[in-house]
Amino acid sequence: GRVVSVGDGIARVYGLNEIQAGEMVEFASGVKGIALNLENENVGIVVFGSDTAIKEGDIVKRTGSIVDVPAGKAMLGRVVDALGLPIDGKGALSDHERRRVEVKAPGIIERKSVHEPMQTGLKAVDSLVPIGRGQRELIIGDRQTGKTAIAIDTILNQKEMNSRGTSESEILYCVYVAIGQKRSTVAQLVQILSEGKAMEYSILVAATASDPAPLQFLAPYSGCAMGEYFRDNGMHALIIYDDLSKQAVAYRQMSLLLRRPPGREAFPGDVFYLHSRLLERAAKRSDLTGAGSLTALPVIETQAGDVSAYIPTNVIPITDGQICLETELFYRGIRPAINVGLSVSRVGSAAQLKAMKQVCGSLKLELAQYREVAAFAQFGSDLDAATQALLNRGARLTEVL
Repeated sequence: GRVVSVGDGIARVYGLNEIQAGEMVEFASGVKGIALNLENENVGIVVFGSDTAIKEGDIVKRTGSIVDVPAGKAMLGRVVDALGLPIDGKGALSDHERRRVEVKAPGIIERKSVHEPMQTGLKAVDSLVPIGRGQRELIIGDRQTGKTAIAIDTILNQKEMNSRGTSESEILYCVYVAIGQKRSTVAQLVQILSEGKAMEYSILVAATASDPAPLQFLAPYSGCAMGEYFRDNGMHALIIYDDLSKQAVAYRQMSLLLRRPPGREAFPGDVFYLHSRLLERAAKRSDLTGAGSLTALPVIETQAGDVSAYIPTNVIPITDGQICLETELFYRGIRPAINVGLSVSRVGSAAQLKAMKQVCGSLKLELAQYREVAAFAQFGSDLDAATQALLNRGARLTEVL
């Protein structure tokens, strides 16, 4: 086909008659793109890269393939971009298979309920909002409340388990998808993981803030495809999307430039489907299909603690629970700054070890009572012994966590 018009990372192309939705195309300059809008006269293509080299009248070729990325154990310890190309300067990837970026999630029969624990190494999380292998647990909070810290601590904590692990069923591989973060932040993260010897079981997918919106939109799906390699081969993986608010913003930008009608907060109508089809791919496989699992920890950043904004209210019902972080707790020195009242795990104690269950059974109730009494204790000075004991115990529990 030929380019009719180009600008803002969107190219309108005439003449690609047989093209599929979501197919990769290649421009004369070597830049790749993906066909998202198939219209009567032309095809709307989003460009993976700079559109400055693309001119009107340029030739555009179909590749005939839907977007795919490399996957496999060769990826471990590497930093790649949203298309799976290495960006860590360690040369090309060794033997790997290629997997489609967009696939359907496993069906109902192929799944099993979540029953094995995924230890984060944070006492407050493992005791109060336990996460199981194959669960999706949202980490939500304002900026600078330690959302990424929880995610990174979880990766670092797997070091102990993985070095002790004898069989594949014990090891947990980690995929970290950085969406729209600063390059300095990603470099810092690589350094932290390398120093903690965690890179050897981790894959980093980075679509930084300076990357074009289509790459920021694609990165979570690419990372998910890499994680699915482990899930479908009877292994266990953990994937962290940091963060999905930025992916939604990138998708909104693409949609508006493609002239799709905007909805609430100018997001397109299918922004719910954007996240649901991504998070549904995290699952626990049944024994017949290899018993592998993919656990997802999506991160959402709220503005001024507003959990009722559009993107948070979309993602909360998709996930199996959420960890709510609060600025106020963070500044009071309670870190991780988890609001125990709002944080839940909908899979719950099924994903806890027996010993943990016995210790933590009454914990949540006691903390709830403590918060209730603590609010009143500010007014009165003379408290009875029972109340005082409750306050002391609550304060100690908070310190322990």
